[in-house]
Amino acid sequence: MNVNGRHYRTIWIKEDDESVIRIIDQRRLPHEFTIEDLVTVDDMATAIKDMHVRGAGLIGAAAGYGMYLAALEAAGKSSFDDHLYAAAEKLMSTRPTAVNLSWAVKRQLEAVTKGDSPADKVAIAMRTANEIADEDADFCRRIGEHGVRLIEEIAAGKNGRPVNILTHCNAGWLAFVDYGSATSPIYAAFDRGIDVHVWVDETRPRNQGASLTAWELGQHGVPHTVIPDNAGGHLMQHGLVDIVIVGTDRTTYTGDVANKTGTYLKALAAKDNNVPFYVALPSSTFDWEIRDGVREIPIEERGPDEVVYIEGLCDGEIKRVLLTPAGSRAANYAFDVTPARLVTGLITERGICAANEEAILGLYPEHRG
Repeated sequence: MNVNGRHYRTIWIKEDDESVIRIIDQRRLPHEFTIEDLVTVDDMATAIKDMHVRGAGLIGAAAGYGMYLAALEAAGKSSFDDHLYAAAEKLMSTRPTAVNLSWAVKRQLEAVTKGDSPADKVAIAMRTANEIADEDADFCRRIGEHGVRLIEEIAAGKNGRPVNILTHCNAGWLAFVDYGSATSPIYAAFDRGIDVHVWVDETRPRNQGASLTAWELGQHGVPHTVIPDNAGGHLMQHGLVDIVIVGTDRTTYTGDVANKTGTYLKALAAKDNNVPFYVALPSSTFDWEIRDGVREIPIEERGPDEVVYIEGLCDGEIKRVLLTPAGSRAANYAFDVTPARLVTGLITERGICAANEEAILGLYPEHRG
């Protein structure tokens, strides 16, 4: 993805120092573009927990690089394995809903066991972290190649009028290593010359839509309009939305989708107005052990300050202001689960399928049984 004309990934090893991981600090966007250096596994755990990095794919990649930093630290400890397993527990406790995190940590643990010496294990951890990141970017690119067909089909029937796409939260390149999941088909369509317009939900309470999705769409030149979260249903009722495409932090192999809170309400509105509702995800976001997403997917509850305060640019400075009465309590459920029956289809790196067990396992037969 380009920022001011230069290509960036969201996470990478520093060019002149392989002991440093660099990230785009998303807390500062859209008003400041800041690169942050991480040098310890504690740095990475903090970055994940406090959302310097966020989004399913990027959390997985960050966990992979976090395990690489842990391996570098473990090489100087009396017990390499003890330090690595403690680091794994620390990383997996940071964000409970996104399954990519535990998937990446477990992949690193399995890979590192093949090393014979601390130096071998460090080299394997670095190679595996890079593989996880490269895979994420490639899978998202392929999601775009498959998903763009849906937009092309809609465009063919619109007689030159723009295809209106509704998103929720940020499932763009900032949520992954590159391309994004929900945005990848949008970028692919725009790059092919299709006239697209994106309705961007602000996505309270952290406003990832208004601050992140709108920023990256603007960097790419894609026409978009930021809307209040609750305006989506009104737009659908009046024929102003042609398709909804969202991301997901965990999807069951039966098709239930956990995503940023408010996604379920968009799916209900889409169903009521016959608007196709698609979820874009790489295979690393599937949970192959959970059947019932509503009852089994853990829903992260974040601190109330995200609800009662808001940050923005004021007089050239980023400031935080109180929104609610000082004594009011706030609840902050970060995700909700959209049942498979409300999902038109899933856009994956292997193709598009229905949101049900048979169709999903048809794309991923290695997970049968």
